[in-house]
Amino acid sequence: MTVALAIADGIARLTLERPRALNALNREMASGLERALEAIAASPATAVIVRGEGRAFCAGNDIKEMPRFAPAEAEAVSRRWAAIVERFARLPQVTIAAVHGFALGGGCMLAAAQDLRIAAASARFGLPEVTLGFNPSYGIARLLDIVGGGPGRDLLLTGRTIDAAEADALAAEIARHPRGGLAATKAVVADVRAGRSGAEAESYAAVLRADEGARGRIAAFAARSRPGPPGAAPGSGGS
Repeated sequence: MTVALAIADGIARLTLERPRALNALNREMASGLERALEAIAASPATAVIVRGEGRAFCAGNDIKEMPRFAPAEAEAVSRRWAAIVERFARLPQVTIAAVHGFALGGGCMLAAAQDLRIAAASARFGLPEVTLGFNPSYGIARLLDIVGGGPGRDLLLTGRTIDAAEADALAAEIARHPRGGLAATKAVVADVRAGRSGAEAESYAAVLRADEGARGRIAAFAARSRPGPPGAAPGSGGS
């Protein structure tokens, strides 16, 4: 068995169980996850915890399977995993990835597919596919939505690994911004990705009209930028 599922007290606990392979994703695990997803969707659970047994959350798709793939088979496997992570995202329950150790490649995309992510100090996130000469085969759009365009491209194009402390620092930086502008920007991005206009101007006007945090920040910035008396330092303002 490569996937274990236990449902009790309103919580579905799903555990990846290939610890000696750092829970790498193979076809047997795909089948186990598909069965687990069906059971979770039909269950009365209200929350789902996804975790990995042993030293890692998930080290990604099993590279040992790849040399045997013909092009058509590689595409079919990629589409299968894309459907699996999409099914996680569509579950009616709130899903949480409990990440420790490596969450690489497909494991990183699996974590990104959950509603929330809790990372232990040992957590390491990365997309090393480019270091091996190929691209991530699924989950890119969702990753960019979760972590943002710049950080997402960083992970996708450098192949480097980031730790939980760096992820926490990024979250702390984002958390300093007013919520209204962040929510409006996310909505615009989602609309644009769905082929809609995005309505940037309308969103901009609505935030300026209704969001007190944004109005306060703008007023404070304008006060700091107001020209001061002769001889004053630029941006020092005046009374």
